Amino acid sequence: MRSIKGYKKDFLLPILREMLLVRRFEEKAGQMYGLRKIGGFCHLYNGQEAVSSGTAAAMVKGVDVLLTGYRDHGHALTMGITPNEVMAELYGKVTGCSKGKGGSMHLFSADKKMWGGNGIVGGQIPVATGSAFAQKYLKTGGATLCFFGDGAIHQGAFHESLNLAALWKLPVLYLCENNQYGMGTSVERASSVKDLYIKGQAYGIPSKQINGMDVIEVYEEVKSALEAIKRDSFPQFFEVRTYRYRGHSMSDPAKYRTKEETEAYLAQDPINILKDRMVQEKMLTEEEFQEIDKEVKEIVAQSVEFAENSPEPDPSEITTDIYA
Repeated sequence: MRSIKGYKKDFLLPILREMLLVRRFEEKAGQMYGLRKIGGFCHLYNGQEAVSSGTAAAMVKGVDVLLTGYRDHGHALTMGITPNEVMAELYGKVTGCSKGKGGSMHLFSADKKMWGGNGIVGGQIPVATGSAFAQKYLKTGGATLCFFGDGAIHQGAFHESLNLAALWKLPVLYLCENNQYGMGTSVERASSVKDLYIKGQAYGIPSKQINGMDVIEVYEEVKSALEAIKRDSFPQFFEVRTYRYRGHSMSDPAKYRTKEETEAYLAQDPINILKDRMVQEKMLTEEEFQEIDKEVKEIVAQSVEFAENSPEPDPSEITTDIYA
């Protein structure tokens, strides 16, 4: 685990609060799905909060662009889309960030540079490559960050995109959130190469494996990579080792993994790791943490109330943004 010495409380506390917000939001989303308030697919982010929060802290907001797959609630919240907008979107309400037409898998905000949320496995990878091409062509000074799961790394789009990004020297950081399972299939059963970061090296792209349960390591590594990518206009690839505490989606009871395995990763909970280190360094007390948790739970409860009271989209919305 990376040391937090040298970091100030006013930098670490918002990150801790943000991770806690994502966790409580996901717990509530799971609860509302069980009550059939939320329909369609729903993929929760519990356990992977350090990845989205550490990355967001390293980005230049309003300049850098982020794309991810369908496990996108955490990324949407850390990119600045409000809990109200995200929850309303899950409810399919017009006040949602995609006007209720995207749902859980298609959270989007042009203003926040959160360009999805993609329902097709690996579908965001070539789109992100195109985004990086545009950034280079238009000289925006930004980079694109593209997230995908370990299950998506075997898609042809991954290999084609990395090849083009290296050839065209594009400012893009590809991040594989390796949560150990592609749906219910473990990485060991799906990939002949166990260390997935090696795949990036096949295209001459600097690649490494980082600990996605340590938010400080994620922040430091992503910040350093983005600086190099923008300076050299050349892609990089990270395998971010993380773990989801819930099943692949709400319909998955996750019976394919042992209780001991889950408990081992619960002992590496990214929220508790940062909280405990801050307590140890006298930056935080248990009472302060409980107060933050209470505040976050109230925000999430308000997002549910907002979604419940928001109107359904007008039927005329069905063709909006479809035809030119």
